[in-house]
Amino acid sequence: MIEPSPRIELMQVVEDLAPKLAAKSVFIEQARHLPQEIADELAARGLYRMLTPRSFGGHEVDIMTFASVIERLARADASAAWCTFISCTSALVGAYLPTDEAARLFADPAVKLAGVYAPGGRATRTERNGVPGFLVSGHWNWGSGSRNANYIVGGCFIIDDDGKPELTPAGKPNVQSMVFSAEQVTIADTWHSVGLCGTGSNEFSVEGVFVPTSRTASLVVDTPLPRPLYRFPVFGVLGLSIAAVALGIAHRAIESLIDLSKQKTPQGSTRPLAERSGTQLAIAYCSARLRAARAFLHEVLEDTWAVSKGSDPIAVSHRRDIRLAATFATTESASVVDRMHRLAGGSAVYQASPIQRCLRDIHVATQHIMVSESTYELAGRLLLDLPTDISTL
Repeated sequence: MIEPSPRIELMQVVEDLAPKLAAKSVFIEQARHLPQEIADELAARGLYRMLTPRSFGGHEVDIMTFASVIERLARADASAAWCTFISCTSALVGAYLPTDEAARLFADPAVKLAGVYAPGGRATRTERNGVPGFLVSGHWNWGSGSRNANYIVGGCFIIDDDGKPELTPAGKPNVQSMVFSAEQVTIADTWHSVGLCGTGSNEFSVEGVFVPTSRTASLVVDTPLPRPLYRFPVFGVLGLSIAAVALGIAHRAIESLIDLSKQKTPQGSTRPLAERSGTQLAIAYCSARLRAARAFLHEVLEDTWAVSKGSDPIAVSHRRDIRLAATFATTESASVVDRMHRLAGGSAVYQASPIQRCLRDIHVATQHIMVSESTYELAGRLLLDLPTDISTL
């Protein structure tokens, strides 16, 4: 008997969950974080394990499958998709941890992680009961899914005995990702946003907590497990995740407009919105734009994945193209949603409108630094062979 592939299984899980998530979108938005029972089900069904090493019970899927699952999830509910990719990308740290520690971290197959790799903390070396580690204090923004998590990752500058940041052999500040237990973290209720309201992207902090060295890793200096997924550029994974959410939101906006156009006859007209040539043109044109953006993204992902399966280093051109394709997919998705919103007219001014929710969600997604307009400048400089800082590529 042929075993079903993780892609087929995971896509079927999303298809099963999609109606429930779509029906709860208003509730999720009003709660301002993902309800625990939803996060628990997403984790229990394996969606939070997509990027977890297979040796620790994860799926360790190929990057194209990951992008497709997140996109399909976002068609049902963007906040659920966002929290899912955050948990998955936070779990990447497991590929860098000592084997015994990673095995303990992922012992529960329904474990939920969240976190921020950006360095919002300061860590000094210490020892507790003979165990080497760090004393950590810090404050991080954008803690999506943190209320649901068992463990929360936070990036930290390592501070030496003189109170100065330690440097890596390359002369850069030594930034380590610390894995905190949820009990060590204080979450502030700060997420009052216009869109992606259900992500619960609150600020969080720690004060004087001890983290053993075995629960820390550098995603820049340390060597991960020798597997294709963990050779794939980390910043690229973050960028493509946002793009996948954006594509899903835009797809939902088109679907919602199609449904509305069959039911709505604009004031002063005798024909449903669907029978107007302008509606037909916009639906076709926007569908083409969305499919083109998705094709560009997946072409780049497939090209880079092929390299990550070998022994050659991932070239700067691949890193550039991932970020470029992710940013392009996000900005194209936003344009598509804007067009659907205009076509919907007054029907989309109400908060209960799925098209309005798509509008608000997409324009929060576009604000993320991984898909900001500065990415075009970065890619342009590289295409022009100009000196470029590629540290965030």
